[in-house]
Amino acid sequence: MSEKLEEHIRLLLAGQNLNEDTYIAHSVQHEADGGKNIYTTTDTNYVPICQKTVTYIVAAVVVNDKNEVLMMQEAKASCSGKWYLPAGRVERNENLIDAVKREVLEETGLIIEPKTLILVECASGSWFRFVFTGDISGGNIKTSDEANEESLQARWVHNVEDLPLRSNDIIPLIERGRNYIQNKTGLQHPYIMPLSKPLSKLLLQLIITAKKRATNKLHMVTLDTGLLHLPVCEINPNRSLLSTLHNFMTEIFGTDVAPHKPHGLLMVEFSGNHDGDGLCLTLLVSFKLPVEEVPIIGKYSWYQASEDIAEAITTRLPRNMTVPLNVKNSLEVFLDDYVSLRDVLAQLMMFDSHF
Repeated sequence: MSEKLEEHIRLLLAGQNLNEDTYIAHSVQHEADGGKNIYTTTDTNYVPICQKTVTYIVAAVVVNDKNEVLMMQEAKASCSGKWYLPAGRVERNENLIDAVKREVLEETGLIIEPKTLILVECASGSWFRFVFTGDISGGNIKTSDEANEESLQARWVHNVEDLPLRSNDIIPLIERGRNYIQNKTGLQHPYIMPLSKPLSKLLLQLIITAKKRATNKLHMVTLDTGLLHLPVCEINPNRSLLSTLHNFMTEIFGTDVAPHKPHGLLMVEFSGNHDGDGLCLTLLVSFKLPVEEVPIIGKYSWYQASEDIAEAITTRLPRNMTVPLNVKNSLEVFLDDYVSLRDVLAQLMMFDSHF
């Protein structure tokens, strides 16, 4: 059974589609097996429905050979004339790659070939923003004469801070994109594109590692229900993802769980079709303490990884070797997704003046 587990991890780390008989494909059918393979963080019968019960946003940080960033000028009334990255909501039955291509084309007139995710943001367990970078392969940049409801125009901009921005939340996204493209650090994660997988739930999958003191071998946490599986839990849509992670780690290690480090994402699997609007985020977590000092409770256990799997995971532990996962609060999401704080205050003042 360990061969299937290691094949699952090998494909995941290589960014390739996972075999249909590996864990995610099997475990999402938990309605049929009583939910034995997924730790449930909520008692609700929540179903992710795009643009109704879950919000998915895509954004693109595109930088040309002059270090200029592709920007678009907003057309919607709440922030008309302000500038922002090409971004927007994922539509029903649309995957993330098609969504970012569509948004860039609609708002800038240019055709993007996405290369990799560079950042994922989330809030309240039911709002996610996927930030891509890529290359422009065609199209013509949108001029003010082509203004429509999608945008007023697009422009390549060197000093983004000089523009009136819809929100300053894109500044760290642009910095992240430029750093990834220019690769100043020398260490960064390989190209990671979301994989298509039929999913009807919001799931968090963990690769949790520690080394055994006696052998210096890398071990991973597994769930053994007849087959070895990586730990997976449902994401609570009403709580922060950090809360989901904390509760899940407590489920595995007890309330006195040792200090551990969430590194970032190794993979994003996304449905975006008629099979559901779910996703699965695979997060890498490590303990500094040896296996002997990190006891596990319940149905989980430590599994010794083979040498090639251990090496592949170890190379992803340093900084910048995973896709950052940033957790935002609900107020930030409201301001970023709709209007700036100044616009909110202006609207409140206008509302008050009518009474």
